[in-house]
Amino acid sequence: MNRAFDNNKYSHQIFQHIHDGIIVMNDERSILLMNPAAENLTGWKENEKVPYCTFCEHRNTEDGENKCYLIENDEVPYFLSEMPTYHGKQIKVEMSTALMFAEEETGKKEYLLVLRDQKVKEKEEEARIARLILRQVIEAQENEHKRLAQELHDGIGQSLYTISLALQSIESRVKDNQLLDYMNDVRSELDHAMNDIKSYSQRLRPQSLDRLGLEASVQSLASSFHVVQPSLKINLEIDQVKRLPSLVEINVYRVIQEALHNATKYSQATSLWIRMKVVDEYFQLSMEDDGVGFNPDNLPNEGLGLRHMKERIEQLDGKFLLRSQIDSGTRIYVEIPLKDGVQH
Repeated sequence: MNRAFDNNKYSHQIFQHIHDGIIVMNDERSILLMNPAAENLTGWKENEKVPYCTFCEHRNTEDGENKCYLIENDEVPYFLSEMPTYHGKQIKVEMSTALMFAEEETGKKEYLLVLRDQKVKEKEEEARIARLILRQVIEAQENEHKRLAQELHDGIGQSLYTISLALQSIESRVKDNQLLDYMNDVRSELDHAMNDIKSYSQRLRPQSLDRLGLEASVQSLASSFHVVQPSLKINLEIDQVKRLPSLVEINVYRVIQEALHNATKYSQATSLWIRMKVVDEYFQLSMEDDGVGFNPDNLPNEGLGLRHMKERIEQLDGKFLLRSQIDSGTRIYVEIPLKDGVQH
């Protein structure tokens, strides 16, 4: 194979398909060559002149100095300004130039001008900031849940337990059977209240998550759901998932919690499979049920939970994939990079 020909072929393909606008212009700013990306971005045509950017249009120059900052400096690695386009609007672009050719006899020069649309970069930055804000909101929310769960357990829960002991002490001294029956009713209500407090505390923030980690918490969660919905068989496959970063553990726990809630309330599933493992510094979770399924493109208001699941994973720079079809069940796949490189 002729390697020179091969290189030319690939150079042409790159020139035609690269997303950055590429322009070859002379020292009078006439366009000698441009790729489709440059034409789509600016609307300029070959043989037209590259207009002055807003910076050059208003900058002061010395005698003999070229008004175009890029040409005056021959090579500029980075320059940010606004350019007028064919539709009369200004577009913010990142520009760079390189001297491509200089003829010694005439002094004529040709330049490579590269344009990059800053709107794309700005949108990426906006998305990054949005993810960061969402992450901080979720983290603050979980910290508040943790605080409230601790208050319920250590505060109200312990107070009720103290009352229960006092009631037990009083009962040992009461001889009136009618009064004892009444006190038994009071004790029963007190037990209900203590169980409710324990349940609310568990929902806000399971203590096992902080003490024992994700694996033990998911096993406990599955057991509690099976008690509520004994017809749903929950199959757990956990491949030595050790301690993960705290933010990963709580968000994965919430996703599994929501999936179990959906399976018991909407899917009419009889079996649910939950698989967790760590592969090549990535945590992987898959959940699959044999329920009635749904159309993901036509989610009702109940689909808000699924969207929240997706947001939780994406703010960890993870992937959230959902597949479902009417009468064919639902499958969720999650992959999260473990940025520390190892499990804790």
